[in-house]
Amino acid sequence: MICIQNGTIHNAVQRDAFVGDILIEDGKIAQIGRELAVPQGVRVIDASGLSVYPGFVDAHSHIGLDGYGIGYEGMDYNEMNDIACPQMRGIDGVKAMDPAFLQAAEAGITCVATGPGSANVLGGTFTAIKTVGRRVEHMIVKEAVAMKCAFGENPKRCYRDKGNSTRMSTAAKLREMLFKAREYGEKLAAAGGDTSKKPAFDMKMEALQPVLRGEMPLKAHAHASDDIFTALRIAKEFGVRITLEHVTEGHLIVEELAAEHVPLAVGPTLTNASKFELRNKSWTTPGVLAAAGCQVSIITDAPVIPQQYLPLCAGLAVKAGMDPFAALQAITIHPARHIGIEERVGSLEAGKDADIVITDGCPFDVAAEVRYVLIDGRVVKEDRSNGCGEREA
Repeated sequence: MICIQNGTIHNAVQRDAFVGDILIEDGKIAQIGRELAVPQGVRVIDASGLSVYPGFVDAHSHIGLDGYGIGYEGMDYNEMNDIACPQMRGIDGVKAMDPAFLQAAEAGITCVATGPGSANVLGGTFTAIKTVGRRVEHMIVKEAVAMKCAFGENPKRCYRDKGNSTRMSTAAKLREMLFKAREYGEKLAAAGGDTSKKPAFDMKMEALQPVLRGEMPLKAHAHASDDIFTALRIAKEFGVRITLEHVTEGHLIVEELAAEHVPLAVGPTLTNASKFELRNKSWTTPGVLAAAGCQVSIITDAPVIPQQYLPLCAGLAVKAGMDPFAALQAITIHPARHIGIEERVGSLEAGKDADIVITDGCPFDVAAEVRYVLIDGRVVKEDRSNGCGEREA
């Protein structure tokens, strides 16, 4: 057991912070309150004068699939031989001991959704994992959180010489796969338990069944406004759930997006506008969307922005006018909801995983230091050199 005492708690669900204690037992938050009774022998972290936050969550990353410092040979996030490969699983490409995970964890990023890139019309499934571990199976929060699909310039560029040179062909290929998967599912249902009547096994079609059943959303890479609307249009045609990723021109269509009530992951913004569809990139986007009532997550798209700079991205959004509490939610509870794991992470509440970050200031401030990071109740970083003490109760 561990008790964090006297910290200023920012739980990410209540706007106002408060001074209190957090009791951790068996990797979970057991209690949050003031002057909690602490059993004898419990490790106590004195957080007086310090700030306590939920572990930070990134809803859209490629960490572990794009190797740190090992060049092209370490890149496993885009399958370049097949434009539509929903059967791919992000979990199978994650290198758990990649140094990027330690960098992320020590900066307070405790959970990420990572998976395939945007070269493919259908790229495969994203997985939600913690940022510590030697084996990916032991890091999983939820194995399959979304099915990646992509619109815009990337599929056109990567498959220009392989039958996909326009936005129309990208949309058509996605529709074709969804039509085939729906027909495949109908045949499976009609066959019932009679194996002789079932269609021949098709791994691609099998992989799309959770999407068509509403169990898993499409995770749609879309920067430009027209691509955003195409993604929404196709989702409605097939009655499937969708989340929008990147949303670079979201501030230009804020009224329409607010009316759609779809989760939005905004970023990566700390980069150059390297292609035409990024020309309207702005740090104002997440704040404008949040102010309109949208559920906004701020993302790094790591390694486009290194994973450890997720709080910095939130800080830059605040500098551009985003409400600070909305920015905190955009790297905690909102990404947790975006990827469907909010019952475990994203806020400081009893019963949730004990993923906790203790800082000596606002984490959006580059001068703030991360003193402690706990993941599943285990201390993975500690710095007691500047006034953060420990004792046993």
